[in-house]
Amino acid sequence: MASIWLFGPNVDTDQIVPGRYAPYMTSEAELGKYPFIEARPEFRTQVRAGDVIVAGPNFGCGSSREYAPRALVAVGIAAIIAPSFARIFYRNALNLGLRLFVADLTLALSDREQAVLDLETPALIAHGETFALPKPPDWVRQTWAEGGIIGYYRRHGQLPLVESTAPTQENSR
Repeated sequence: MASIWLFGPNVDTDQIVPGRYAPYMTSEAELGKYPFIEARPEFRTQVRAGDVIVAGPNFGCGSSREYAPRALVAVGIAAIIAPSFARIFYRNALNLGLRLFVADLTLALSDREQAVLDLETPALIAHGETFALPKPPDWVRQTWAEGGIIGYYRRHGQLPLVESTAPTQENSR
């Protein structure tokens, strides 16, 4: 079972990890001390590996601090579910293997509610209800499985291949 951490809209990277703490983050272990240190001080002591963040739209807006999603990886966040993500946060999360699902569940769930995240289906199961999540493309799932783009590249010696849907010369006539 995982706990749901419910957040509102427009959670910016300064709320996730305030910039003034950057000089103190000298190792991966140190990263885990700072997520939501001011916005939700209880988060850092009560979050458990496998927990899920459910938020409103525009999660990760603000500056392009890669250490914001990296700190969430450090504490073991299994996934973040929100109706939309800031573009740079989305890219940083993909690079780091942090699972993001685009869905709006903020009105269906409660803060600290217990749930099960089914990554195969994918779905979130809470209070006897199953909430379907959009199935990511295979290359995204492969990237997640390797812990991000760098892990994927180290294991396979290339970036994940994305099937092109662009027309070829033969079928564009």
